[in-house]
Amino acid sequence: MTTVAVTDETFDAEVKNSDIPVLVDIWAEWCGPCKQIAPALEELSNEMEGKLKIVKLDADTNPTSVMAMGVRGIPALFIFKNGEIVSNRTGAAPKAALKNWIDESI
Repeated sequence: MTTVAVTDETFDAEVKNSDIPVLVDIWAEWCGPCKQIAPALEELSNEMEGKLKIVKLDADTNPTSVMAMGVRGIPALFIFKNGEIVSNRTGAAPKAALKNWIDESI
């Protein structure tokens, strides 16, 4: 399963109403660290299929969702479980660190 793009309009359906935990990657086209972690998130999306859904939210075009989560810097990563934020982190990290954070959070 590859990462899915979400918008302000599809956020509730894709994230808050998901049957499985969801990692929301808040990114922007101009953000270097966002591009740096994208391949690791794609790999994790495939490796964790059925256990975790990973979605991407463009910070520049979806201000409502970004403001609702209180994002101050990107990349910002949020894990939702049962419609609620259970963990978040900001900044780039290696794949192994992201996997550990995910495993601890879900």
